[in-house]
Formats: sequence, structure tokens, C-alpha cells
Amino acid sequence: MSVPSVPDPSRRTVLVTGSALGGALLATGPTATRAGAADRAETAIAHDDPWRSVLDDADLVWQRMPTTWYEGPFLGNGLLGSGIYAEPSAAPGTAPTAVRFNVQHSEVQDHRPEFGSLFGLARLPIGYFTLEPVGAITGLDWRLSLHDAELTGTLTTEKGTLSLRALVHNDRSLLAVEVTPSAGERDFRWVFHPADAISPRAAFKPLPDGYRGNPPAQVADHGAVTAAVQPLLAGGQHVTAWRERTRGRTRTLYAHVTHSFPRSTALDRALKAVRAAALLPYSALAVSHRAWWHAYYRKSFLSVPDARIQRFYWIQLYKTASAARRDAPVMATSGPWLEPTPWPNTWWNLNAQLEYWLIHGSNHLELDAITRTLSEFRSNLAAEVPTPYRADSLGIPRTTDPHLVNGAASALMGYGVGIPGQDPPTPEVGNLTWALHNVWLSYRHTMDRSILRDVLYPLLRGAINYYLHFLEPGPDGRLHLPATFSPEYGGDSRDCNYDLMLLTWGCRTLLESAELLGVRDPLAPRWREVLAKRAPYPTDANGFMIGADIPFAKSHRHYSHLLAVYPLYEVTGRTPDERALIERSLAHWVGFEGALQGYTFTGAASISALLGKGEDALRYLGELMTRFIKPNTMYQESGPVIETPLSAAQSLHDMVCQSWGGLIRVFPALPAAWTDLAVHDFRTQGAFLLSARRRGGATRWVRLVSEAGADCVVRHGIQGPVDVRDGRGRFLRCSDAGDGAIHVPLRKGESALITAEGDRPDLTVAPVRPNEDAPRWGLPGSRSDRRES
Repeated sequence: MSVPSVPDPSRRTVLVTGSALGGALLATGPTATRAGAADRAETAIAHDDPWRSVLDDADLVWQRMPTTWYEGPFLGNGLLGSGIYAEPSAAPGTAPTAVRFNVQHSEVQDHRPEFGSLFGLARLPIGYFTLEPVGAITGLDWRLSLHDAELTGTLTTEKGTLSLRALVHNDRSLLAVEVTPSAGERDFRWVFHPADAISPRAAFKPLPDGYRGNPPAQVADHGAVTAAVQPLLAGGQHVTAWRERTRGRTRTLYAHVTHSFPRSTALDRALKAVRAAALLPYSALAVSHRAWWHAYYRKSFLSVPDARIQRFYWIQLYKTASAARRDAPVMATSGPWLEPTPWPNTWWNLNAQLEYWLIHGSNHLELDAITRTLSEFRSNLAAEVPTPYRADSLGIPRTTDPHLVNGAASALMGYGVGIPGQDPPTPEVGNLTWALHNVWLSYRHTMDRSILRDVLYPLLRGAINYYLHFLEPGPDGRLHLPATFSPEYGGDSRDCNYDLMLLTWGCRTLLESAELLGVRDPLAPRWREVLAKRAPYPTDANGFMIGADIPFAKSHRHYSHLLAVYPLYEVTGRTPDERALIERSLAHWVGFEGALQGYTFTGAASISALLGKGEDALRYLGELMTRFIKPNTMYQESGPVIETPLSAAQSLHDMVCQSWGGLIRVFPALPAAWTDLAVHDFRTQGAFLLSARRRGGATRWVRLVSEAGADCVVRHGIQGPVDVRDGRGRFLRCSDAGDGAIHVPLRKGESALITAEGDRPDLTVAPVRPNEDAPRWGLPGSRSDRRES
């Protein structure tokens, strides 16, 4: 490493200031793609704004009518959600006569725990509005602007046109739809259709004995506001209130949903919310709404030369902020966009974990509902383990309501988490420990000691304590687990890998956390004993088994038997034998067709990225896109679920940057075709913000900003000797950390710029040019239409 010169101050750059950008150097990217008519006045600004450029390019478009949840636009703010598609025609095979705007809310649920989380505590459907034109619908041209989180466009009918703008307001949990009709459509109307307040699972499974739906909603006018009041048999209510206002030729619908339990206070709150909102025209509501979304996107930046994947990625960032907020419930399987589903609540043996992984690298910890929820409702975690263990143990069953209550199993048996070695219920013990791995990721990406001290350490201690009650020494001198369940595979097994892997990670993390916190925990010797003596992970000639009693011998979508590889990074291929074990296990797992699903391929992509196999990772993502992702980037199994597309964004993160094991790896698993790539303010473990640029197949520069002063070791990927400068261009004395990595001494608030020795690259972050064109997401029209959109 040589002493560099200070960068040439004459080099043309644009310095962007402000906390969202951290003073990063940015410059204009390629010309933004053609914006919609409503955006053309801002094209000069768009050309100068990298975020606007990639977001406009990622907008979803519709020139054909969406007919399902999996095709239409979607709006949301973590609480209120609206999916938009055609109202099914009364006559099969005929054109739709109306457009449905669903109205669903993530807090609206039933409160009858005696019927369990899937019926008695299920999220409840609310209803939908139909936009009913005068004439038959003949065409549409819609655009979902990610940048503004708004749907805009035109609906064409035999009688004229309806120009519309729609949003779910970021702060007000308000659906606002502004419609400007032509003369022939001035008598269009809005109609609200209350849903039956019954668990959506009823469409798939028999009702439990004694269960019945809630009584019908009661619709009444309250002055200028109309409200549909849904009483609940358990007490409380949810209310949908709405009003339409006319200003000139424009009519605007304002709709709000409120839930209250056990009191019936939702009506008054809903009426007040609509009355206050209706005082404002749509354009005034849009100002604060857009401001939040514009600031949200600017917390990070990523551009890759695959147009379809880049657009998909930015749509997932939009989708996540539409479905998640720190103070909202942990996402249910379909987010806030509830539809008929066999899974009408929050799932903890994969779904919740995968839904939130992307918030860390993309620098969006403001969406972390898992950490808040596990902390706020921790008393319910004790209630889900059997009574003899509640003094020191915690657990979470497969599915719960937003307050971590399971319901029926707890009411029937006194607990919701199974007992190892006993059945029923199926002893699926590791779910809380896996959920706490998400909390650990939030700690590691922020280095916020309060997360470690107040949430992770006490809750993980309780989760691991439950395991410790059942560990048994065997004749081989090892500690063994009685039979537990590996999610979704079927059958219980001793020394189940799902649990052994989580137990190992949990004990190691507790020991490290105790040291960091300065805690002398009396259980520390027991945790060390577990790490030293626990049974080895069961394997056979094909790789990791389900457990000691069950080989991996059939098609299986879940990677529950591979958690030590990903996401725990306990088995990483450090030795040739370990790498071969991972490769055998991965090939054997995905080699069984039949039960594979979308998240099989996101898991396979991330494991391939761990091994540095960028071509394989891209191939698995391609399989996902081709076989499973729907036109609007939603996903379907037996019902609508959203975790898989969100986890695909994390797989892309794993290709671009990995930071496990105390080492930041820049561009560790890129396919050869990705010769150009840009990343800015990507958040890594250790609370570093990473910016980097790849050009012509070579990494040109890497910049790291330390938010916490943690140890900084980076494998930068720049060939040959490097120069390392601080934020003022001064030389930083770094040390070789081996295997292509360097150790950079950074204190809190300091930064380091790494370049090839003597190189003075253009320090800009801008979109990269795609290798080839790709159709937009949504339902674009003909091929020529797609080229123009």
C-alpha cells in the first residue's frame, strides 16, 4: 500500500449532503426512461437523480386488465392495504364491468383464542370498493409509480374515460382515490361491499366445532360520512368509514379502517379520520405522502446490469415498506393484502424470518417489527411453553396472532410449543431461536447495545433454556435431543438438524453476548458444554439428513435441515470436506422435483452465493422468476404469500455483499455478465455503510463509513496493491488480514476509501446500463407497447 495523493479537486462531481446520503459522492446516471404524462414536467430533475432514474425504470405498468391478486397494483403503509384488480363479471367469459379496490388492515383480527390462531385469532377480511363506470370497460393504461407510491392512469369505457390517482397515505392509513371523468362517465359510482367476517381459512379447511362467523356488518350514514360497522362476537369492532367529495369535475374517495378490542371505539375514530382527511384535496394529501417515500428510497442504492432483476429488486423495497413498519404487526403470510388463504396469520417457521431479511442490507431498520414484537409481547412467549418450564423458558409455536398468541393448543393443552420426545402437538421447538436470529441481525447491523441487552440476550436465554431441559447424554458421551420436528418435512426425529443447528448458534451467541455485555451468567458453563459435547449434525452420503432417524429422501421445499449453512453461517465451507458437504447437500435438496417452491430457489441462490458461485445463484433466481413470480411480483402456493419475493431481494444482497463472521465481502458472488455494478449505503454487520463501484469486470473503489467504531475487516476485491484514504484524502495505515482482506482502523463516524494503488477513479454512484432490455412488471401490452413503456 502506498501513500496516495489527495483526489483531484477539479474532478467534476456532485456532492449530495444530508443524513440520508451521508455526504456520498453522486453523479447523474443514464437518461431516465420515459416517464408517464404526469411526470414529464419533472424529467429534467429525473435525469439528475439516480434514485428517480432507477425507480421510474422499475414502475409497473398495465395495458391489460388485472383479474387477480397476483396481477394487479397494490398500495399499503404497513397497516392499510389495497390490492386492485377487476371485479369478476357476473357472467363467465364476459368483460369486467367494475374495478375492485380491496380494503384490508393488518390489525383487524378475531379474538376467540379457543378456536386457535387460524380460526379464532385469524386476520379477518374487511371488504372492497368497486369503481363502477357507466359504460363497459374497453381498456386501461395504468402505472404504479414506486417513487411516489401512487397508482395513476386512465380507464377507458364505451362512454368515455376515467382518469385516476390513488394512494394509501403513509401517515393517515387512508385510501384516497381521485377520479376525473369525461362527460360520458360523470355518473360513475363507488360501492362498498362488506366481507363476511369469518376466517379466510374457512375456504380451505372445515370449521372447528362450535365456530361460526361474526354477524354481518351494519352500514349507516353519519352525516356526509358512511360507515360499515363490523361487530365481533368476542367484543369490539372494526369499522370502514368513507366519504366522497366533489371539486369541479374531480371526485375523491376517502376511506379509513379502524379496529378496536374489546371496546367499541373504532366507529368514532374512523369517522374523525375521514372527516379530517376529506378537508384536504388529493394533491395536498400527496405532498407529505410522497415526502416520506422519497426519503425512504434514498437510504440505499443498488443497480445491476440485469434490467428485470433490478426492477424486481426496487419493487420489493416498495412492497416491503407497503407491508411493514416497526409499529405495525409482523407481516402475516399475505402482508396487509388479505385474500382467501389457508394461512391467515403470522408464520414463524420460515415466513416471518424471510420477510424481514432484506431490511438490513437495504438500510431500512425502521421497518423492523420482529424485534419490537418479540420484546413487547415477551410474556406470551412464556405462556406458549408447558407450565413446568415457564419459570425459565420461552417459545413460539408455528403460527400466532400479532400478539404472539397461538390460541387453541394453549387453551387445550396449556402450551403451544411441543415437548421434545412427545406428540401431540408436534414438537417444533426452534422457531423462537430462528426468529431471534433476525433480532441478532438487527443488532449486528446497527451495533445498538440496547437490542443486545434488552431483547436478544434475555429472550435467547429463555429459548435455549427450553432446549437444555431435554438434552440427554448418550452412550457415546455426546449430548442428544429427543425427537423434534423439522418444519414441513414430516415425522419427528432425534437429533433433528433444525434444532441442533439453532441450539449451536444460540449457545455460541449467548456466550459472545455475555462477554460483550460484561455479564457473568451462571449458565455459561452449560452453554460451553453444549458446544463441546452436542451430537454432530446427522449426515449421510447425500449430505445433511433431516435428523438421526430420517434421511433426506423426498422432495421438500424447506431448507430447515440446512440452517447451519444458511442463514446461520455456522457451516461455511472452511475446509474442502466442509465445502463438499455443503455442495452435496444443496445438490441433493434441489434434485428432487415435485415439492420445490419459490423459496427453495432463493435459499439455493443464497447458499450458492456463500460458496462464491455467482452463476449458480443467478440461475436459481432465474428459475424463481420463470416458474413462480407472478406479473406484479407477488407469489402463490396454496394461497397468496409474500415471503419468497422478499427473500429473493436478500439473495441478491448475498451476491453483492456478505458480512458474516466479522468480514465484509464486497461483490463475493457475481456472475460474469455483471461487469458493471453500483451500490451505495448498503448496511453491513458492524454498522458500516458500504458504497462501491464495479466497471468493466473490475472493482474500482470501495468506501466504508463506520457508524459504531466496530472492527473493520474487508475483502475489497481490488486486484493488486491498494491505497486507503480517510474522508479528507489522507493516507490510512491498514494491515493485511490475509486471503485478500485488509484491516482498517476506523472510529465511529470515520470513513475509508479503498482504490487500486495510484488510481483515481470517478467516485460516483449511478445506475449501470442493462445488458439487454426486459419487459416491465405488471401487464404491459404488446411487444411494441413494452418497448415504448
